[in-house]
Amino acid sequence: MKSSTEVIETDQPLIIIAEDDDRMRELIAAVIDKLDARVVAADSPQHALDLIEANTNVAVVVTDLKMPFVDGHDILNFARRAHPRTQVVMVTGHGTVESAVQALKAGAFDYIRKPFDNDELYHTVERALSYYQLSMENEKLRSQSNNELQEKYRLLYGQSLAMSKVEKLIEAAAAYDCNVLISGESGCGKELVAQKIYSLSERSEQSFVAVNCAAIPENIIESELFGYVKGAFTGADRNKTGLLEQANGGTLFLDEVNNASLSLQAKLLRVLQDGSYYRIGDSEAQSVNMRVITASNRNLPEMIKSGEFRQDLYYRLKVVDIGLPALRERRQDIPLLANFFLNRHVTRLGKNLNGMSTKVLAALMRHDWPGNVRELENVVLSMTIMAMGSRINEEDLPAELADEEASQLRSLDFVAPQSLEEIEAYFIRKTLREQQGDRTLSAEILGIDKSTLWRKMKRYNIED
Repeated sequence: MKSSTEVIETDQPLIIIAEDDDRMRELIAAVIDKLDARVVAADSPQHALDLIEANTNVAVVVTDLKMPFVDGHDILNFARRAHPRTQVVMVTGHGTVESAVQALKAGAFDYIRKPFDNDELYHTVERALSYYQLSMENEKLRSQSNNELQEKYRLLYGQSLAMSKVEKLIEAAAAYDCNVLISGESGCGKELVAQKIYSLSERSEQSFVAVNCAAIPENIIESELFGYVKGAFTGADRNKTGLLEQANGGTLFLDEVNNASLSLQAKLLRVLQDGSYYRIGDSEAQSVNMRVITASNRNLPEMIKSGEFRQDLYYRLKVVDIGLPALRERRQDIPLLANFFLNRHVTRLGKNLNGMSTKVLAALMRHDWPGNVRELENVVLSMTIMAMGSRINEEDLPAELADEEASQLRSLDFVAPQSLEEIEAYFIRKTLREQQGDRTLSAEILGIDKSTLWRKMKRYNIED
């Protein structure tokens, strides 16, 4: 513990304790000392005010409500003026609960009654710390210029470990002129990955031709790809250049290749094997030199088992195999993407919005995003249009997102009565299982830090 009004040199957020009773101050410090923050016990209320004024990274202030000369209300008002994102937790006696409620209305995060339960104090301060950190991350993203966000999104697609691995695969694929298969759910950004590979490749000066195999009717997709000669069929009154010819020398991107018919798959296999194809109605083979990137939103090995997809074509396509994670599997990227989309739509629509509230970001982090990044962009666009204030707030959330937290709470009504510890252990096990043992992501979803998750796993004898 350090008691000084000087600036405290630390990379961690600060938690300041304002308590005039020595024994109580030491007890509070001991209880919360394991949090991922620097805990500083002020030996007087004035000392606490000095520390708040001198340091810019004050995350949480834990203050007694009743103290001589400077009380908890004074601490709260000063802290909120000095650092609007600082969270204040009140510690109050039984006779001052009404005053604590007034403090909540004035902006305090929460209050704890004396004599307090150590776990209750710890978890309350932990939640206040998490709220501060999420708020600061929101501010950091909002302060970045639109150009910086665009560049980060275009080049990195996120900051998660999962997308870091994808970025390395993109760079490896771009360095070699080989076929690439990109797999992932609809809305994950498979075409963006294809464009990135193309832009980094030696063929970047040549054409990039994108074909959605699901959007072109089966009876005309072959003529669109291969082209045809005059007289090949009724209505063919001229020669038509196919998309393969347009992609010659460059890159052909076949999106949703899982929708290709078996007949088309056989012809694509010949193109990949021989570098040649026939225009419909033509007896002369055409040569083509191109890179082929494909994308699938279905499991191709499963389609092979059911006879819907050719195994020999599959192996030709997946020289480099890039699997894109769903957005729910990389939740830490959601704030970056949400603010990127917000900045883009604010500029396009000419609206004056200063970001989105921390509670909105928390709601976005909770949602499972079955439509992935595409769904997230549409939600942000909707909120941008509907927002009437200076920023996006909870009332601007779509109904399905606003109701999710209440639905999760209501679902607990159907759980058999059990202790809070049993419920906590259940949700920790469930989250770890759903995230394949990823502690970092599980801690984010649960709203706790990794060290807290580790302690709870040890406490409840949970193995990942």
